Amino acid sequence: MDDIKLLFEAIQLGDKTSVETQIKSIPNIVNAKDSRGFTPLIFASYFDKKDCVEVLLKHNALVDDTDALGNTALIGVSFKGNIDLALLLLENGANVNAKNNQGVTPVIFASMYNQKEMVKLLHSNNADINMKDNAGKTALDYAKEKNFDAIVDCLK
Repeated sequence: MDDIKLLFEAIQLGDKTSVETQIKSIPNIVNAKDSRGFTPLIFASYFDKKDCVEVLLKHNALVDDTDALGNTALIGVSFKGNIDLALLLLENGANVNAKNNQGVTPVIFASMYNQKEMVKLLHSNNADINMKDNAGKTALDYAKEKNFDAIVDCLK
């Protein structure tokens, strides 16, 4: 099994000690990508492994690196609603207005998936709520389409 697979297994298990050990033995693995283009940070964020995210950031993981679809860790966290991870990523310089290959930003994803607290957090961290995705829609457009009234109120 190659090194990146071992690292991803440790992350999935939430084994921050193993993650730390692997990074210390192969420092450049911290920003390596798997076959899907996931970095360890994106993978750890997606699986809500905050302890592992902290280790990766401590070892200079690129907070705004993207997967094959252009998603950053913050974009991935935004639709799941993990506020603690979003805060950690933002505190470490994550771009609140990053766009994936479809032009979707964190606040658009949060709006699409009815993540009210995430929308509030992103908005309070200067998310541009007027940015449009490749379909020409804003976060507010998606919230209105899906009748997510609480999100609409947050974005007005």
